[in-house]
Amino acid sequence: MTEGFETLAIHAGQDADPTTGAVVPPIYAVSTYKQDGVGGLRAGYEYSRSANPTRTALEEALAAVEGGVRGLAFASGLAAEDTLLRAVCRPGDHVLIPNDAYGGTYRLFARVLEAWGLAYQPVPLHDVDAVRAAVRPETRVIWVETPTNPLLGIADITALASVAHEAGALLVVDNTFASPYLQQPLGLGADVVVHSTTKYVGGHSDVVGGALVARSAELGERLAYHQNAMGAVAGPFDAWLTLRGLKTLAVRMDKHCDNAERVAELLLAHPKVTQVLYPGLPRHPGHEVAAKQMRRFGGMVSFRVAGGEEAAVAVCNRAKLFTLGESLGGVESLIEHPGRMTHASAAGSPLEVPADLVRLSVGIETVDDLLADLTQALG
Repeated sequence: MTEGFETLAIHAGQDADPTTGAVVPPIYAVSTYKQDGVGGLRAGYEYSRSANPTRTALEEALAAVEGGVRGLAFASGLAAEDTLLRAVCRPGDHVLIPNDAYGGTYRLFARVLEAWGLAYQPVPLHDVDAVRAAVRPETRVIWVETPTNPLLGIADITALASVAHEAGALLVVDNTFASPYLQQPLGLGADVVVHSTTKYVGGHSDVVGGALVARSAELGERLAYHQNAMGAVAGPFDAWLTLRGLKTLAVRMDKHCDNAERVAELLLAHPKVTQVLYPGLPRHPGHEVAAKQMRRFGGMVSFRVAGGEEAAVAVCNRAKLFTLGESLGGVESLIEHPGRMTHASAAGSPLEVPADLVRLSVGIETVDDLLADLTQALG
């Protein structure tokens, strides 16, 4: 029987405890496990860096909802990214990244992995021909965000998978903005999905985590080896909180989308807003692709403000219900100025974001309250 998304999110990897009947996996706050003789592991556990039952439950659930073979949970999204890249790349290799990638991802490439010998090149991922032209013999990965952070660009996952596989490269998709409920890249041809589970999967701004989900068993095993060898794993309490968040992902995402659509409509009509970036708008250049590969269009909205950088900063500072803060994907609404906050590391680079840009993570509050707050913040 094929199970629906909501069923998998609640039940995959989460059987009732055989001893007590507890319907929620316990927090196994343990570092080491008694072995049944030398080399005789009990249920495959020996040391919690290598495996922990709470983390296993989360990893199995993540694999199920993404339609993958192997899920792996990490201490943060960037820990997941670093582990993946060191597992599949070597010094001298080349990676294509979005020309508006998340600032932390850019920093990892530009300040850490480039010194290790990994070359990277920003490209406009919405332009499949430009991506194909940028591929080199040493290209090992095409790194995709869709929607991108913070400009909400859309990339055609199926088309880019063909480009990557023709070149013998992997297609990696950061699915953080969409979440596995709205988009499933592995089914569209991607090889690996990356998440900052801090965001929509966790959903409550109370835990930091990351994840990888692999489409093939062979790649999953390679990533699992590096997860253990590098050690940036999710702790049991963090895994438990993330698993709890995953259970309600579907209902939360529908509310995020409902509210974001109303917010985008308000911004479109406001005289002080010069551009609204939301893939759910028919005028968005990636709207048709997004409609093809996403269930709905997400809870992130960005917009540009008349008056430039200082006007955009003033909007952020005047907001009251929208909390001024970094991160995204929690139940509460957030507002930020990417140029000075989440994407400051990209200043002066080809990935520098517009100074008049404001990014919203639209939460699940009463939508009329959110609209009123934005109206007063815009002045």
